[in-house]
Amino acid sequence: MTDTSTKHDAQTIANPVVRAAANAAAKTPLTLLGLGAMGTALARTWLAAGHPLTVWNRTPGKAAALAAEGALVAASPAEAVAASGLIVVCLLDHAGVGSALEGLDLTGKDLVDLTTGTPADGRARAAWARERGARFLDGGIMGTPSMMGTPAAGGYVFYSGSPDLFGEHRSTLEVPAGARFVGSDPGHAALHDVALLSAMTGLFAGISHAYALIGGEDVSPKDLAPLLAEWLGAMGFFAGAAAERLVSGDFTSGVESNLAMQVTGSATLLRTAAEQGVSTELIGPYLDLMRERLAADPAAHAGEDNAGAITLLRR
Repeated sequence: MTDTSTKHDAQTIANPVVRAAANAAAKTPLTLLGLGAMGTALARTWLAAGHPLTVWNRTPGKAAALAAEGALVAASPAEAVAASGLIVVCLLDHAGVGSALEGLDLTGKDLVDLTTGTPADGRARAAWARERGARFLDGGIMGTPSMMGTPAAGGYVFYSGSPDLFGEHRSTLEVPAGARFVGSDPGHAALHDVALLSAMTGLFAGISHAYALIGGEDVSPKDLAPLLAEWLGAMGFFAGAAAERLVSGDFTSGVESNLAMQVTGSATLLRTAAEQGVSTELIGPYLDLMRERLAADPAAHAGEDNAGAITLLRR
């Protein structure tokens, strides 16, 4: 006699439709509002992982491809929100979030906002959600759409807000990319996001200046590229070193290249830019900041690490 449960298990494994249904039944259902490039990438990772997914987009046509992949397409934000307990929002801006969710019943819902914003945006949305009976997480995505669903790409998302919401839904949130909880203050995800993006912007500015310097010379950007990558990697120590100095307040111990030396040396950077016909608008503000720190009290600051200049930025 064949065991009934064994026969059922064999049918489930053999039939991909049955297998997909069984897999989805064990996964957390969720709703996603917003199907831009990032929203669509997020949706595909959850669908591929077997999560029942309801989607809504202001332009309905963007949902057609996802419907073919198994998503349920809601006709309105209200219908989408009603479909799931976990609501993820990934829209163009926070005005769009307010417009999509205004007037909807969010009682008992878990709202995760992945829309790019500021710390103040995150805190305001958290208060807004609490007033409507929802738990809230703000998120800052550190990655591009192509990095979603590809762990080796290194993308991840900062989350802040309700620790209970994060703990309950962490496995679902980690499907598209790694999840890093940075505290109960709902503004801290955006703060971490923008801090890293700001550092990246400065890095890109320096790289851009370097390439501009070699323009018109018999030096190929392709030859300079590996040298840039190697040098910038070696200089990565500054992140940790500056953190130590900012916490301790000691900007002088163990300094090898002091502020007075760097300010003097910066003149060479400026002269070279002038000789090469390159604007200093990308590096000039940082050099100005170092000079300002030194000029404020040469005796006190000449022997410092240039991390002391960071203290001048909070004005």
